[in-house]
Amino acid sequence: MDGWMDEKVSTDVEMTDPDVGAVMGFSGFGKKARTFDLEAIFEQTRRTAIERSRKVLEEERSVVRPSDPTSCAGRSGHTGDSTRSPVDSESGSDDSDNGSEKTGPTLPSQMSRLDVEGESAMGPPLPQGYGKQQCETDEEEEEDDGDEEEDDEDKNPLKRIPDSHEITLTHGKKTVSALGLDPSGARLVTGGYDYEVKLWDFAGMDASLQAFRSLQPCECHQIKSLQYSSTGDVILCVAGSAQAKVLDRDGFQVMECVKGDQYIVDQAKTKGHTAMLNSGVWHPKIKEEFVTCSNDGTVRTWDMNNEKKHKSVFKPRSMQGKRVIPTTCVYSRDGKLIAAACQDGSIQIWDRTVNVHTKFHNRQAHAPGSDTSCLSFSYDGNTLASRGGDDTIKTWDMRNFRNPLNVASGLPNIFPMTDCCFSPDDKLLVTGTSVKRGQENGKLLFFDRETFQKLYEIEVTDASVIRCLWHPKLNQIMVGTGNGLAKVYYHPVKSQRGAKLCVVKTKRKAKQSQTVTQEYVITPHALPMFREPRQKSTRKQLEKDRLDPVKSHKPEPPVSGPGRGGRVGTHGGTLSSFIVKNIALDKTDDSNPREAILRHAKEAEQNPYWVAPAYVKTQPHAVFAAPETEEEMEDDEPEWKKRKL
Repeated sequence: MDGWMDEKVSTDVEMTDPDVGAVMGFSGFGKKARTFDLEAIFEQTRRTAIERSRKVLEEERSVVRPSDPTSCAGRSGHTGDSTRSPVDSESGSDDSDNGSEKTGPTLPSQMSRLDVEGESAMGPPLPQGYGKQQCETDEEEEEDDGDEEEDDEDKNPLKRIPDSHEITLTHGKKTVSALGLDPSGARLVTGGYDYEVKLWDFAGMDASLQAFRSLQPCECHQIKSLQYSSTGDVILCVAGSAQAKVLDRDGFQVMECVKGDQYIVDQAKTKGHTAMLNSGVWHPKIKEEFVTCSNDGTVRTWDMNNEKKHKSVFKPRSMQGKRVIPTTCVYSRDGKLIAAACQDGSIQIWDRTVNVHTKFHNRQAHAPGSDTSCLSFSYDGNTLASRGGDDTIKTWDMRNFRNPLNVASGLPNIFPMTDCCFSPDDKLLVTGTSVKRGQENGKLLFFDRETFQKLYEIEVTDASVIRCLWHPKLNQIMVGTGNGLAKVYYHPVKSQRGAKLCVVKTKRKAKQSQTVTQEYVITPHALPMFREPRQKSTRKQLEKDRLDPVKSHKPEPPVSGPGRGGRVGTHGGTLSSFIVKNIALDKTDDSNPREAILRHAKEAEQNPYWVAPAYVKTQPHAVFAAPETEEEMEDDEPEWKKRKL
């Protein structure tokens, strides 16, 4: 190829403009860039590929090649001489006579079915490396085994259930009524009947499995629903109060919905809910919007940017047109529909933009008077699952909402927030059962979505199974129970991150500080008289503090005697004991107060201290009346005072 390629390459040296060269001080800018005729190169490559393929086909027709895997190297399309096949070397010798190199690849044996008699049958030139064949190696066998396992999992969805390992997170002693996992699967939030909300970080936890934060966002109200937003930066907290709250990832309040006026009859005229909330979820596409439902008979949508008023109001109605209480609400997967289940057993679905009339409704979806605890849309958006308070679970086709697709009964449900959810592959439906504590074990049941046959069950604990959540990214199942536990089921191979991060970490030992010393403050620009000496070691500093009489001040001993310096003496050491001893227990008889006072008259006259010194000049001689007898006192009395006999 070098012969014809060199003919096409121009190697002439062009001299520049003499004026430019004279100004800049040189005669030329160098050699001109080499140019190639691409059409000629492609044509030559095509011709070489055709000739080589023709010789390979002739050789294969005459000689039957062995099936040894090492022969793959001989049929490979490498252009290097070290991996060239015998046929390639023969064709290479012929091509070298013509003065050109082999640049085109060889064609595989499968090309024998093609017509290669004419050049036009080959079409455009094949790319380099087209004729490479892969040998059957161990890696290919492993890939085939992996494909077979995937096929088996597709045929048997039970193999996708990650239940080989589990961890237990202790939330408290009361029911875990709310579970939430962020979209990335890094943090879990739990809430319960004990008003507590706990945050768990899988990456930061160790084998002790302790929550990194615990708080009571709604004071004395039971937590009913917790959910991370689509971006995972905030948490929607719905409790038994009338005001939903939005918390950030660390549990601090970001927003609180306004409470409506409970004295207004028309709920559409109020700015918020006026009764206890039942449920709430985020919009799957719009990260600032969420929906809540309440006992005031309304379903309201909210915007995080406007906490002073709701965004829109949906009012479910019974068959008679009366107000009915919604027990749960949910968005569809695309966020266009809002579904709510009501206490009269109905399921009502609205278009998100039209809040007047329902788009779909079924008045007899579940038994009247039962609280439907959960609604869940499938990932394809065509199926709606409902967990009823009448101990049933049903699936509904959104294209024909009149009759249920499948029904499973005999599933006890005594909690108003018992969950149901779809598996990530949309082939299984999962729900929990309620039991009386200590009598039976609560179970997590797996149903086939198409046939509604119970395929598998997991005995969780000796209490009710309320919340269940199957994360699609982690492939882990989170379960909330009635005895205050939150369990996480995972598989070491099929699951990703999540609980696998914390179980491998050893429990950290708390560091115990033996001494507490004063912190050393570095002030390089302070005056020498205010600058603290640099501490060399803690031991030396403790020794200096021991020698300091102020820092190592000995505690004062108890006072003996009557007391001094404002300190009360012994005999109990308290003021009350001093009063009891000196005053309350004084045995002096003060039945005659006059005698008690005159007892000190002589001493007061000789050593006046309180009253007498003030009257020394004005009243030098005190004259006191002598005591009189009763007869004299009666004679001195006037006539009108004398008692008549």
